[in-house]
Amino acid sequence: MVNNVVLISFVLSTIYIVIKISNFGFIKKIAEEKKWLKNIISFIIVLIIFLIFSYILSVINSIIILLHLTIFFLIYGLIFRLIKRRRKKEFKYYYQGWLSIFTVVIYLSIGFYLCHNVWQTNYEIKTNKDIKQLRIALIADSHIGTTFDGEGFKKHLKEIEKQKPDMIVIAGDYVDDSTKKKDLQKATKYLGNIKTKYGIFYSYGNHDEGYFNRRDFTKEELRSILEENNINILADEVKLVDNFYIIGRKDKSLGNRKEMSKLVKGLDKDKYMIVIDHEPSDYKNEEDEGVDLVLSGHTHGGQLFPLPIIGGLFFQVNDKTYGYERRGSTDFIVTSGISDWEIDFKTGTKSEYVIIDVKQK
Repeated sequence: MVNNVVLISFVLSTIYIVIKISNFGFIKKIAEEKKWLKNIISFIIVLIIFLIFSYILSVINSIIILLHLTIFFLIYGLIFRLIKRRRKKEFKYYYQGWLSIFTVVIYLSIGFYLCHNVWQTNYEIKTNKDIKQLRIALIADSHIGTTFDGEGFKKHLKEIEKQKPDMIVIAGDYVDDSTKKKDLQKATKYLGNIKTKYGIFYSYGNHDEGYFNRRDFTKEELRSILEENNINILADEVKLVDNFYIIGRKDKSLGNRKEMSKLVKGLDKDKYMIVIDHEPSDYKNEEDEGVDLVLSGHTHGGQLFPLPIIGGLFFQVNDKTYGYERRGSTDFIVTSGISDWEIDFKTGTKSEYVIIDVKQK
C-alpha cells in the first residue's frame, strides 16, 4: 500500500512540476507560447535533473526532491494567488517558481547536513534498584554504506569511545542491502576493539538480514563477523551482566519472536532490566512486565517533516517516534539513528548517538 501511494504521488508530482516549470519566462520564449512545446521542453528539463540526482544520490532521493518541490510550489502558489487577488494585477516575474526552487535548495541542503553529521544526545535515568552508576552508549540504524562507510563509522566510534561508556548497545539495522563486506569488516573490527567495562550488545533490526540478497555477504557471515569481534548477539535472549540483565529481542518484522512475558519469566525482578528492541512497538507489554529501560531505533526520528505530525494524527505505526518517555516504572528511549536508510535528508530530526547515564536515586 505504501509503495502504491509513493508511486501515485510521484506520477502526480511529475505531471504537476512539468506544468509549473513550463511557466518560466525563458521556456515561454523558446516555445513561442506553444503550449505543447512548453510542456515538452519542461518535461525534458525535469527528466534531465531527475536523472542527474538519481546518478549522484539515488532514485529514491530524486523522488524525495521532486515531492518537496511539489509541496513548495503548492505553498507559494497559494500565497501568490492570495497576493494577486489583493493587488489585482499579474506579477512581472514568475516568483512562485523561483522561490520554490530556492526554498527546496536551502531546505534540503539543511536536511542533507542534518543527516550526514552526527550529534551526541544525553539522557539521565534514575532508578530505585540497586545498580552501580552505568553509562550506556546507544547506536541504532547505522545502515553502513549510506551516509558513511567503514572508515566513516570508525570516526564516529572514536567520538563515542571518548565518552568512556560502560557498555555499547547496537539497537538494530547495523547494516543494509547496500553495505559492502569490506566496510562491515572494518567497522566491526574497530567496534570490537573499543574497551568497555561490560562489552557490546547487539540485536537485529529489520534490515540486518537483508531484503534483496544483493550484498556480497550473507546473514550467516554477518553473524560470524560480529561474533569474531566479541559482539554479544541477543535475539530473544537474556544475559546477566554484573547485577543487571540485558534482554535482546528478536525484531518484530522477523516474526515468531518470544513474548515479553516469556523473556522475563524466572528473572530476578529486583535486578535492573534493560531491553534492546529495534522497533518501538511493544510498549504496553514491556511496561506490564516491569522492565526498567527499553532502547529502540527504527523510526529515524520521523525522518522528514511533517511525517511525525501526520503519523501522530492519522495512524500510529510505532508507540513512539523519537526521544524519551516514561510509562509506569519503565523508561523508553528511541534514537533517530546515527545514519539513515537510503534517504540522504533528515528535515524532521538529526543523526545522533545517545549516551545514557543510569543512576540510583
